Amino acid sequence: MATLILPTDWIKNWEKSGKNEFLQLCQDLAGRTDDEDKDLQTALYELSLHVVQGQLKVDVAASILGDVMELRDDMASILADVFSVLDIETSCMEEKHKRDNFTQLVGACLFCVPDAILKERLDPETLESLGLIKQAQQFNQKIVKIKTKLFYKQQKFNLLREENEGYGKLVTELGQELSGSVTSRVVLENIKSLIGYFNLDPNRVLDIILQVYQCRSDQDEFFVSLIKSYMCEHQTLCHILGFKFKFHQEPNGETPASLYHVAANLLQHNLIALEDLYAHLMPVNSTIEEEHKREILEAKQIARKLTMVVLPSEKNDDKEKEKEKDEEKNEKPPNNQKLGLLEALLRIGDWQHAQSVMDQMPPYYATSHRAIALALCQLLHLLIEPLYRRAGVPKGAKGRKIKPLTNSQAPRPVETFGGLCQDVVPMLGYLGPHLSHDPVLFAKIIRLGKSFMKEFQSDNRSESKEDMDALLSCFLSISDQVLLPSLTLMDCNACMSEELWGFFKLFPYQHRYRLYGQWKNETYGNHPLLVKVKAQTVDRAKYIMKRLTKENVKPSGRQIGKLSHSNPTILFDYILSQIQWYDNLITPVVDSLKYLTSLNYDVLAYCIIEALANPEKEKMKHDDTTISSWLQSLASLCGAVCRKYPIELAGLLQYVTNQLKAGKSFDLLILKEVVQKMAGIEITDEMTQEQLEAMTGGEQLKAEGGYFGQIRNTKKSSQRLKDALLEHELALPLCLLMAQQRNGVVFSEGGEKHLKLVGKLYDQCHDTLVQFGGFLASNLSTEDYIKRVPSVDILCNQFHTPHDAAFYLSRPMYAHQILSKYDELKKADKASRQQQQKVHKYVQACELVMAPVHEAVVSLHPAKVWDDLRPQFYATFWSLTMYDLAVPHNAYERECNKLKAQMKAIEENTEMPPNKKKKETERCTALQDKLLEEEKKQLEHVQRILHRLKLEKDNWLLAKSTKNETITKFLQLCLFPRCVFSAIDAVYCARFVELVHQQKAPNFCTLLCYDRVFSDIIYTVASCTENESRRYGRFLCCMLETVTRWHSDRAMYEKECGNYPGFVTIFRASGFDGGNKADQLDYENFRHVVHKWHYKLTKASVHCLETGEYTHIRNILIVLTKILPFYPKVLNLGQALECRVLKICQEEKEKRPDLYALAMGYSGQLKGRKSHMVPENEFHHKEAPPTRSATPAGGIQNGPNNGSSSSSSSTKNPQGVSVVKTEDGTQDDADKSKEKLLASKTSSKSSSAASKASSSNGNGTPNSTKSSKEDKDKVSKEKKEKRDKSSGGTPDNKASSGGGGGGTKDKTQQAKDERSSRDGSTGDKDGGGREKTPGKADRDKQRKEEKQPREEKGGKEGGGKEERSSSGGGDKESKSKESSKEKSSSGGTMKSTTPRSDGADSERDLKRRKLDTHSSPSHSSTVKDSLNDFKDSASKHYGNHSTGGLSKSKERELEKKESEKGRDRSKEREKREDRKDRKRDHSNNEREMSQELKRRKDENGTSSSKHSKSASPSDSPRSADKDKSKSSKATSKEKSDMAKNDKTSGGKKESRHDKDKSEKKEKRESTGAKEDKKHHKSSDKHR
Repeated sequence: MATLILPTDWIKNWEKSGKNEFLQLCQDLAGRTDDEDKDLQTALYELSLHVVQGQLKVDVAASILGDVMELRDDMASILADVFSVLDIETSCMEEKHKRDNFTQLVGACLFCVPDAILKERLDPETLESLGLIKQAQQFNQKIVKIKTKLFYKQQKFNLLREENEGYGKLVTELGQELSGSVTSRVVLENIKSLIGYFNLDPNRVLDIILQVYQCRSDQDEFFVSLIKSYMCEHQTLCHILGFKFKFHQEPNGETPASLYHVAANLLQHNLIALEDLYAHLMPVNSTIEEEHKREILEAKQIARKLTMVVLPSEKNDDKEKEKEKDEEKNEKPPNNQKLGLLEALLRIGDWQHAQSVMDQMPPYYATSHRAIALALCQLLHLLIEPLYRRAGVPKGAKGRKIKPLTNSQAPRPVETFGGLCQDVVPMLGYLGPHLSHDPVLFAKIIRLGKSFMKEFQSDNRSESKEDMDALLSCFLSISDQVLLPSLTLMDCNACMSEELWGFFKLFPYQHRYRLYGQWKNETYGNHPLLVKVKAQTVDRAKYIMKRLTKENVKPSGRQIGKLSHSNPTILFDYILSQIQWYDNLITPVVDSLKYLTSLNYDVLAYCIIEALANPEKEKMKHDDTTISSWLQSLASLCGAVCRKYPIELAGLLQYVTNQLKAGKSFDLLILKEVVQKMAGIEITDEMTQEQLEAMTGGEQLKAEGGYFGQIRNTKKSSQRLKDALLEHELALPLCLLMAQQRNGVVFSEGGEKHLKLVGKLYDQCHDTLVQFGGFLASNLSTEDYIKRVPSVDILCNQFHTPHDAAFYLSRPMYAHQILSKYDELKKADKASRQQQQKVHKYVQACELVMAPVHEAVVSLHPAKVWDDLRPQFYATFWSLTMYDLAVPHNAYERECNKLKAQMKAIEENTEMPPNKKKKETERCTALQDKLLEEEKKQLEHVQRILHRLKLEKDNWLLAKSTKNETITKFLQLCLFPRCVFSAIDAVYCARFVELVHQQKAPNFCTLLCYDRVFSDIIYTVASCTENESRRYGRFLCCMLETVTRWHSDRAMYEKECGNYPGFVTIFRASGFDGGNKADQLDYENFRHVVHKWHYKLTKASVHCLETGEYTHIRNILIVLTKILPFYPKVLNLGQALECRVLKICQEEKEKRPDLYALAMGYSGQLKGRKSHMVPENEFHHKEAPPTRSATPAGGIQNGPNNGSSSSSSSTKNPQGVSVVKTEDGTQDDADKSKEKLLASKTSSKSSSAASKASSSNGNGTPNSTKSSKEDKDKVSKEKKEKRDKSSGGTPDNKASSGGGGGGTKDKTQQAKDERSSRDGSTGDKDGGGREKTPGKADRDKQRKEEKQPREEKGGKEGGGKEERSSSGGGDKESKSKESSKEKSSSGGTMKSTTPRSDGADSERDLKRRKLDTHSSPSHSSTVKDSLNDFKDSASKHYGNHSTGGLSKSKERELEKKESEKGRDRSKEREKREDRKDRKRDHSNNEREMSQELKRRKDENGTSSSKHSKSASPSDSPRSADKDKSKSSKATSKEKSDMAKNDKTSGGKKESRHDKDKSEKKEKRESTGAKEDKKHHKSSDKHR
């Protein structure tokens, strides 16, 4: 043989080199690329032959052959062939050892050659010798049997090799060229012939037909018709297909797509049933369900991992593992035959069977596989193509045409919108979020939706209403289930987002928000892929928000934009949650939102509303007194975002409206922020005086100087807000709901809420109403405004809008209408060029416009109201504004100067480019021109208004009832409601009062109006909210400004008040001449009155500060801060306030920090104003020459010709508004007594403050050198008083407190009679205003008199019930005589504010009614002490000129009877008095009285009281007002002394004697007080 391949030298030197050379040879031969292996076989053969011949050992050869086996895969087969040849050769050899060597070699190589190959190649005897088979003979027999069975036993030819000719001809027949002449019928006949001739198995033939069809899948029509003709049973075909599918179900098997195609076609033509075939497909349904659940769990785990805090190293490891898993999944897609069949069904358009397959799987499981999703998308493309071509292709676009399916069984393409519901909508439903795989189809569906919505909204509808509604529902479902979830899975596709917005914006916002809600809260949980996307979005959002700052807004904004294109709901939800915690993120977040799409802005609006409406969030802080910070943050974001970006506002506005409907006012904060940011209209009560002044000008001045921040470029944003309000008809409902909700806050919401929070909500509601109304007035056109706002009577009566709000809303309408009518009249009469004619036209226009308003307002109040106020006056007051009353020249000048300064700065700025410099200069110039033009326009307007008012003023107020009544109505219905409405309205109210005064309106008493405003502010202050108290304070400040201006300059007073009817004091015309006596209030008396007002303010302030109530203290501090420029002006009043405020600072430092801050702020400012305060004697003239007589303090005094006192008196109602008593009606005594009690409590609580406030008021003789001493005396007295109170007080104290200091035998009866005889008695007991007499004795007397009131107060508070009894039943007899004298000298009676006995009351009331039959209109202050002092003054000075309605004798008789009854009632009380103490006290007082009488006679021997004027009407406000009951008793005593004098003297002498008596009595009182101090121990015993 070919020994050349294996030289003998190799065998000889085998161990040295032969082995390696043989291996190298085998490697070279095995590495050849040619197909021939002869050389390799030869080499192996020669090696084996050397072993057989014994030249090479068996084990050496076996090892080398083992090495060779690794060179090639088929090396074992090659070696087996070599062994087969050697087996034949050695079996023929005679040498037995060679055969043994061969057998040993084969046995040694069994480890590398498989047994099966050897059994196939070697002889049976060899196999037996090798031990591979047991017996050779049995093996041979078995082979024979198998071969016989294989080749000789058969019924039908089932295999190709059985009848290769028949099957060969069959394959040829099926594989021929299918031309026109070759049809399935012809081929079927030939197949039948072949089966019969060659005895072929019919099932095998059918299998071959399917196999060929699988190879020629493009010939669907031919093979389907052939199979239809050939087959007999459906089950047979189904089984054959099933076997084919099972053949590919091995672990690594892959089913060919052609088989799916064949099965799908057979299903489509109903040649097999889906249920039959479905059983043969893998995997089973349970496996699919488990896999789907597993995917959801994995997705949730991934989401959970992303939300957990993970260390960086662990995070990286997890990401790597996830990547590996994803790669494995992508490498080995599961052999899911059901999905493969489904894809094939979709490819051929068999939707019916495909739908059945998908119904048996979990939702979206099938379409989550990309191939199936794309197949379904392709089918949808084909179906919508005709409709898309007709209705969806944009103008100018050509689009890519799609060929229709040739399959006749496929669904029909859609031609109309109605056809979409049949197949397209269900297909999209199955596709779900996986439409994201085909953005082109996504865009087509959206465009079809846009086209449908346009047709739906138009009048020319092709379908019926029911069909269109059904289609709308279908498109909404598609949007919810397909479009939005698909957008989520598209990776930041901004174009698709904008395309979708083009469709969505045609929906109303209610539909859109419903879709966003479903998208945000439900969609993300329906699919594992969406769960993962949500988690990834949140993770990414966290990453961005952690790094967002003002410096990196741009890059962060881009990242937010990219993230928001696909998942805006999740992103915004997280951003909003962060903003609720960290409000400093608002500015950078707002700036970073500029890369959002229109759809994203709309989603942002929805997310904000959803966050606001979150029921789990509390809108109040835990202390229940303030609004939660998260709500405030969201509101701020709302305003900023709505202004900067084109967000639709309808939903937000409707949300606020719905909340108001539900009675919830928290969310008004949102509306407030939106209007402020978008329209630039700020609402704040903290504006400066300059801003307030600017707010009274035109719109341009308001914008330039009226707000804290000049918000420019609000034109577009305010237009958007206006359009949203008008389009959705929300302007008026919001106004009405806010107006109604103000009271709802208090009465509906406020029940369980903290008072502080209720006040804040009320203020928020009110401020938002004012702000919103201002926005509507400045932005709505005249037509829009008039069309939407009904008349004021409808607003009030039908919509129950409060009157102030109703007029606030109607006011712009009146202004618009008047100007429009004015323009019409001017155009109609073009000749009227003169100013006078223009003004006439304007007045005419006002009359035409306001006449219906005058009629409308009549229904707002009872008919009785219009007896005092004319509807014209009422409507004029409510329809005008500060813009109408005055031109703020200073504000215009100030803003123009600012603009000039800006222009100068621009010119001097060298760095600014010339173009910009020019542009800025032009802007400033234009603004300046606008301001000047606006000022001119307003000036003309104000002149027209003033002319109109001048013509109207005579008809404003009627004289049907008293001036007191008129002022009451004016305060109740006009002034008080409006002065707390807004800061500008507060100024307006003060200016309007001044204007009415300047216009000299008949029947308007300016003095009375001011008096009613200043006299008792306690109730008004207590009932205000925080912001209302600011406005009320501003109102008082403006009123005080006017009063201070008049007070400070006599010339100014004479000019502005001297001859004005508002300062006329009219007394009853009941003198001998029978005519009215009118006189002006002179300057000095006016200064006294102003001092009284200041004192009243001090008293009210101290009272509020001492209540301990949060609201009282807060409000009075706010009011005091506001009026600080003009109050306090008097040093001692300022000191009293300062003392009390410092006490508040100490008390509230730890308890209520906000009150502490207010008090400290006011205290500091008050100290700063100390330099501007003056002593009391500089504030008003307290000293008088000896020839002058004084009138009681606090009264409004007349000149020389004083008339009698007015018959009508007044009290205060709880609102601080005066209520007038007419002749036939009296005010309830309970109110007076309550008020008196309140005043006495106030004075007792504020003993330290009041002592300072009244340091110079002890006896009406101001002496600045004495004030400090008197203060010290008072402090020491007060300490003793406290001790007296604790011990209950002595009988002396009781007697002095009951009788006002003693002076007659029965003090308690005297006090009772005093109260009975006086009407409205709160006069000053020391109000006589005696002339100052120098000397040490007099100073001592003054001090004694100062001590007495405090001792009285101590006795009263300490004595309890005994005090009341002593004050009720004392000196009736003596008092009744005095009372009769007083009544004979006064034209009318005043009611007392102190409690009285019922019997005396009833008789006195009868007598009072008789006396009041000749009443005249009220003339003076309604404050009780003022009126009493007037009466007192009249009785002292002009008793000879004024007589009562009855004769003196009759009066005496009546008084006698009355005093007798009083004496009887008081006997029991007198028994309880200590007679010894009373006698001692009486004797002391008598001595003092006689001395005082002598002194007074000597001093006043030449004085004449007839023509004297008051020297000091308000000398002692402390004693006059601090303790009303005490002062009333004292003053009554003075009057009784005067009445006694009247019996013996008249005229001038009578007046002098009255004064002497009065001063004697004062002396007596002070002596009594001194005696009380001296005998303190004995009085304790007596008690």
